[in-house]
Amino acid sequence: MSDLPRKAVTRTAKLAALPLGIAGRATWGLGKRIVGESAELVGRELQQRTAEQLFKVLGELKGGAMKFGQALSVFESALPEEVAGPYRAALTKLQEAAPPMPTRTVHAVLEERLGEGWHELFLEFEDKPAAAASIGQVHRGVWHDGREVAVKVQYPGAGEALLSDLNQLSRFSRLLGPLIPGMDIKPLIAELKDRVSEELDYGLEAQAQQAHAQEFTDDPDVVVPLVVHQSDQVLVTEWMDGIPLSEIISDGTQEQRDRAGQLLARFLFSGPARTGLLHADPHPGNFRLLPGGPEGEDDWRLGVLDFGTVDRLPGGLPVTIGESLRMTLDGQAEAVYELLCAEGFVRETIELNPDAVMDYLLPIIEPAQVEEFTFTRGWMRSQAARVADPRSPAYQLGKQLNLPPSYLLIHRVTLSTIGVLCQLGATVRLREELEGWLPGFVPEDPADGEEAAEA
Repeated sequence: MSDLPRKAVTRTAKLAALPLGIAGRATWGLGKRIVGESAELVGRELQQRTAEQLFKVLGELKGGAMKFGQALSVFESALPEEVAGPYRAALTKLQEAAPPMPTRTVHAVLEERLGEGWHELFLEFEDKPAAAASIGQVHRGVWHDGREVAVKVQYPGAGEALLSDLNQLSRFSRLLGPLIPGMDIKPLIAELKDRVSEELDYGLEAQAQQAHAQEFTDDPDVVVPLVVHQSDQVLVTEWMDGIPLSEIISDGTQEQRDRAGQLLARFLFSGPARTGLLHADPHPGNFRLLPGGPEGEDDWRLGVLDFGTVDRLPGGLPVTIGESLRMTLDGQAEAVYELLCAEGFVRETIELNPDAVMDYLLPIIEPAQVEEFTFTRGWMRSQAARVADPRSPAYQLGKQLNLPPSYLLIHRVTLSTIGVLCQLGATVRLREELEGWLPGFVPEDPADGEEAAEA
């Protein structure tokens, strides 16, 4: 498919076929087992066929369907290993590519938004897209001042398609739930819907990207391309080469994996502290490894793309996160419980045992308990299984906890980033980043408070 299917009836029919396909394959699998084929082999083939159909449809439709697929992609490491393989292959395709818009459509958008003489703005413009995403695709070009640029062009009808897809996906979210053990799909879709207007507004994206680009200018570890030009449905930024993180996940050296993981964690926590913004779309397609880090050309920097979805945090990440994390590590069960109650993580009508809450939290924050931690798919799967097993105390307690709306996006971004770290298999000094950037994690020195008061 070469264009964005915009007719609601067409998109709805494609999405509606997904649960029917899942049900049909389940019946097919039962038939195969009845005639004596191995349940294990049938199960693997069933998962592979489901993955292929699901992500083929999501990729073709782009819009909200592909956005949902990208959001799911970072949780691939939570899947049991025997079924992760087929999903991994299908998901990787979503992270870097999707069927392109026809050239005539691209030219029409550029003429409408940049004017009839849009060609004169470029010394060169490549009609073949360099990358495609959920609501737009990127073309490589050379701006009239000689700078290499990335030209992001929004798909016509993207907004309508985005909402239509997400509404349809929410209707059969229960069927999609088993894709990611321990994750409630419906709130994820609801949160994606809440971000639609921001995602479509390239003006907001340009502001967020420029704020990061200026803050990280000359930073030895993180690179953000400058914004060159912006108008409705078109965003021109400096071009950035580098190795896509998806390639590091599949073929990178351990040194590259560890460096990428460390810088990803650093960006997650330092970004809000330095810009008041949280980059909220941390799937591997939005990151690159670039040569030329602090140790020279053999060292690496992290390139960051796509600021269409951000959380605005003027004071940085909430101090409650750092304080509760520190107190949990210190074993202060009562204090942690009081803080969670005050912030709305525990509803007023519910009373929980503080020690049980501590037992629930400690395995999750294991990476912060040590100087360095190796994130693995096995660790991610064990955490997912622990909170997804109805027989588990963690499952029972987790059902009674509440996630306040103001923390929803922060929670998803943190989980997504951990998912990418597990895909990388990176060894990361997470505690070092928490101490450096997370408000409240390091207790305030009383002397500092006195000096600040005097000042």
